[in-house]
Amino acid sequence: MQKSYEVAVIGGGIIGSAIAYYLAKEQVDVAVLEEGQIGLKATSAAAGMLGAHSELENEVKAFFSFARYSQSLYSVLKEELYELSGIDLGFRKGGILKLAFSKRDKEKLAMVLAQPTVTWLEPEEVRNLEQEVAPNILGAAYIEEDINVLPARVCQAFAKGAQLYGASIVEHTKVLRIKKQQDMFQIETTKELIKAKRIVIASGVWSTPFFRQLGLQYEMIPVKGECIAVESAHFVLKHTIFHDKYYIVPRNNGELVIGATMQENDWSEQVSLNGVETLIQKAKALFPAIGQMNIKASWSGLRPQTFNQKPFIGYHPEDNAILFATGHYRNGVLLAPATGEMIASLILRRDVKQEWVEEFQVGGLFRR
Repeated sequence: MQKSYEVAVIGGGIIGSAIAYYLAKEQVDVAVLEEGQIGLKATSAAAGMLGAHSELENEVKAFFSFARYSQSLYSVLKEELYELSGIDLGFRKGGILKLAFSKRDKEKLAMVLAQPTVTWLEPEEVRNLEQEVAPNILGAAYIEEDINVLPARVCQAFAKGAQLYGASIVEHTKVLRIKKQQDMFQIETTKELIKAKRIVIASGVWSTPFFRQLGLQYEMIPVKGECIAVESAHFVLKHTIFHDKYYIVPRNNGELVIGATMQENDWSEQVSLNGVETLIQKAKALFPAIGQMNIKASWSGLRPQTFNQKPFIGYHPEDNAILFATGHYRNGVLLAPATGEMIASLILRRDVKQEWVEEFQVGGLFRR
């Protein structure tokens, strides 16, 4: 195996794989170092909802513009990655219905409804789209542009595409320590010593040890999320239904994904009975017919949360050879394309919107 690279990306989830793809596409000699298998942790646990507007209630303009841009990249990537890798991303249109059960719910949707592409629907209009929706709704914000994908396939397509462009994907290789000697990083792994001129930390909730090794005191907070998949031959859902951070996402194979619980500082990756019960009760409140469906699968994953619930995307505050792309919390799948492109642009010294640089900077002042 090659032992020296221009860039080493530590972490092979959807973020690390997207970074490798955008770098390899520009002929940068890049390797992804993954402790297990590509996309097997948080990425495989995600529902794949690309709901940029879903984060608009509490986020600032820069975050929303970044999310919307990343969402738009999927329209190109679904063709580009399929042509290159032969992997179908499971791209599905239909939009999101953000339900309101009270005047307070509708008030919370004010920022969403202010967007020109979002429409308020009265109860009868909602039922024209989804006949089996909860009978006691006040209405819904209809976000027609939002879509969903299959996260594991997106990650696989990024990784395979990166490989076809010359990247090295190194699985089952845990990074133990990182040290900088002169202008090269010495990356000690469970298999061998690897060298790189630049490193990108993209290890999600497992990034904390690398922050500390690289002189920073930040840490990732795990937020456990549980999901279940159900199926039925009798009921069909055409749109994603969303309320109070819970959702029901239809997939192209007829399954419905119900998610997700949020348990902060829980490192357990097992699905709990309490979690499943919460999801079932919430789903039945949104879409009563779901109670007649069969449970097909259940799973959980650990979302990486930063102290301000915004991802770190950018340079180490004291060393431009170190970059971070971690802490994407609920939005790893949504933000993966824009994150990959942004990290590649920073490494290649290309222009990046200053508002994005400032929004996601890793503490301290931005350095060029």
